[in-house]
Amino acid sequence: MTVLPYSMLFKKLKNITNIRKLSSKKRNYDIVVIGGGIVGVSTAREFLQRHKHFKMAIVEKEHKLAMHQSGHNSGVIHAGIYYKPGSLKAKLCVEGHHLCYKYFDEKQIPYKKVGKLIVATNQVELERLQDLHDRGLKNNVPGLELIEGKKIQEIEPHCKGLKALWSPHTGIVDFALVTDYYAKDFKDLGGDIHLNFQVTKFSEGADPDFPVVVHSQDGTLINAKYLLTCGGLYSDKLAELSGCSSNPKIVPFRGEYLLLDKSKCSMIKGNIYPVPDPKFPFLGVHFTPRMNGDVWLGPNAVLAFKREGYKFSDINLKELLESLSYSGFRKLAFKYASSGLEELARSLVLPLQVKALQKFIPDITLKDVRRGPAGVRAQALNEDGNLVDDFVFDMGEKGALSKRILHCRNAPSPGATSSLAIAKMISDKLENNFKIS
Repeated sequence: MTVLPYSMLFKKLKNITNIRKLSSKKRNYDIVVIGGGIVGVSTAREFLQRHKHFKMAIVEKEHKLAMHQSGHNSGVIHAGIYYKPGSLKAKLCVEGHHLCYKYFDEKQIPYKKVGKLIVATNQVELERLQDLHDRGLKNNVPGLELIEGKKIQEIEPHCKGLKALWSPHTGIVDFALVTDYYAKDFKDLGGDIHLNFQVTKFSEGADPDFPVVVHSQDGTLINAKYLLTCGGLYSDKLAELSGCSSNPKIVPFRGEYLLLDKSKCSMIKGNIYPVPDPKFPFLGVHFTPRMNGDVWLGPNAVLAFKREGYKFSDINLKELLESLSYSGFRKLAFKYASSGLEELARSLVLPLQVKALQKFIPDITLKDVRRGPAGVRAQALNEDGNLVDDFVFDMGEKGALSKRILHCRNAPSPGATSSLAIAKMISDKLENNFKIS
């Protein structure tokens, strides 16, 4: 496969999301998608491919697309190993996995099939590894293989483990770049993208053909027949604007990565993951190669002090108090108090994070790592303190707006891998809910 260098790719794409000044002729749309992350953009693209006569727009509050979860994830193209067989997540991941690679090849988007090892280091993990193997086979994960310690070293010479699952078709890609390609497709079909458009209000308009009015922070208005919101870290807040319940609530968790020293990056050939512990809500630290040659180590999972808080110093008191006062968060914190404190300790004390990594790669030392980037996960929680691990859609039950606005309140991981499959599902839902043929 011939691919363009990154610099040429970004030059090629740099104009796809130019800010448009909204004239009166541009203000009326059949469907407006709120949220310029990978789920919103892929869905807009899919829907406009189906309905080329529709006038559609994407609005995004930031100055470019994929600024948050879509641009701060690990970049892993997952194969569908972890998810319950027959579940929607499993179906969408496996379908999305195949659609991703097909799309990347068609568009010549750079990616690498570096594979993934899920490594068991003790007897308890061996039993869980077998369960994962069974799940993966039932989910039709391509090429999945249960291997012994010697084969582990053939794939990852510096990795130690008793057994591992080997997924050769797991890969890596830059999902922010992928989002830009989806956006280019959308614009080529006639769609508009409006950046720096922070939605503050929905109201009923006077025009019966475009009865939903979308208000921005700077006073700009857009009229629409129908809306789809894919607001990520603010998905619950967008739903509340049209009278929906505040539950499930988004609680932000920051995942902090370490960076492996450049001189040691050659030690890591592909993704190395732990066997997940079902008692804990998050996956645990792992090794993730990046398209630019870096290797990310982590992440941990700690409460973010603002919804878009990528550092400890990022604090929004109102948002922090909302998280801390929410009954669902307090119940979650109590249930996982011990593991939560361990995560916080690893965040503050680097040697503890390195110790967790040495379980798999003993040769890594403290001097080989430094603090790296972070992402914030939009974790949906219900009032009982349970992580919402499935898709949540909402239209509300009161008022005329409830019949014209569909909220995607939760699109759980692996949303980026599954994005093209999720786009098909949400487009089906838009057609059914709004009686669009």
